[in-house]
Amino acid sequence: MPLRVTVDADNGIAPWRQVHDQIVRAIGTGALPVDARLPPIRQLARDLGLASGTIARVYRELEAAGWVTTARAKGTVVTSSAERPDRASLLRDAAAEYAQRVRELGVDPEEAVDAARAALSDVPQDQQ
Repeated sequence: MPLRVTVDADNGIAPWRQVHDQIVRAIGTGALPVDARLPPIRQLARDLGLASGTIARVYRELEAAGWVTTARAKGTVVTSSAERPDRASLLRDAAAEYAQRVRELGVDPEEAVDAARAALSDVPQDQQ
């Protein structure tokens, strides 16, 4: 199944993060199975109307987190789950990113926790 990624310029989330999160979700759900090949950087950038550097950043982040590997002859492919980070480390990373954003916004920590709880209650159970 080909990779399906979209970017919404109006949603306030950086384009690279939108692409990153959609690829991680596709891998996590099995829509992109182990050894599936991701499109070349230039092709995906062109398809999405983004700079090649933006997609290169996505691929670097995915590789650093253990979701994909890149090799000259093979391109960028999905790694086996044994090579991926565990759920706890993914949660810690997400929490750290959220905390950083909260600090940048100057939001009170209790308000941030309440907002996170509210957002989590809005997520359908099958996506948690």
